[in-house]
Amino acid sequence: MKLTRYEQETIVNFNAEEPDAIVYTRDKAVMRQLDTLVTEYPDIFKYIGETDIDKTYSMSKSRISYSKPRRISEVKRQQARGAMNKINLGG
Repeated sequence: MKLTRYEQETIVNFNAEEPDAIVYTRDKAVMRQLDTLVTEYPDIFKYIGETDIDKTYSMSKSRISYSKPRRISEVKRQQARGAMNKINLGG
């Protein structure tokens, strides 16, 4: 079954009492990332189950994070742009 981009959702669910978060996803890219984490870190990331269109995982709530957006000054932005142009132009 082919899902629309809108239907390829990921839902993270946890509460204050339980130590783990449950991640339900229909997004193939998220599934690949989580499958890799389950393989590499089976003591932290757990595969719970799947259907033909989704997978469900469990992990410690501490693995869920929020971060501030990175702020970059205009000077640093121009320096980075110049460095990338130099790399892209081969010299």
